[in-house]
Amino acid sequence: MKIALTVNGEARQLDVEPRLTLADLLRDQLRLTGTHLGCEHGVCGACTVIVDGAPVRGCLTLAVQSDGCTITTVEGLGSPAALSPLQAAFKRCHALQCGFCTPGILMTLHALLSSEPDASEDRIKEALGGHACRCTGYLPIVEAACVAQPAYQGGADAAV
Repeated sequence: MKIALTVNGEARQLDVEPRLTLADLLRDQLRLTGTHLGCEHGVCGACTVIVDGAPVRGCLTLAVQSDGCTITTVEGLGSPAALSPLQAAFKRCHALQCGFCTPGILMTLHALLSSEPDASEDRIKEALGGHACRCTGYLPIVEAACVAQPAYQGGADAAV
């Protein structure tokens, strides 16, 4: 099937099998390997990407369901030379260890803070409830989200 979508600001037209997942499309066809596959059952959150402003599990979403959509992956948040405020806050707060879960968590938090820039610490913790991280204990992740909040509120880059 032919689909058209926008990924990280770039319009793409692709021919995909109807059973191909969005995560596999991103990783295998578009080579955006920041989207990680963990459980492939939607439980761990490692495959989370943003589709039309909402976080979704890439392993549970068929690529054909994304036809006409705008998708943002972790590669679309920033670059190694210019981290996004959230990525910079993660670095500053040591909110990552092995890094496997980090892209999905970043995408969930980016979606949350984009729609709720004044989210409470409890709301941030609730949003992280669908992610499995075995390394950090979540406290530095919550701290990083709070540090990045002013950037989402239209304030100065809080991660500097």
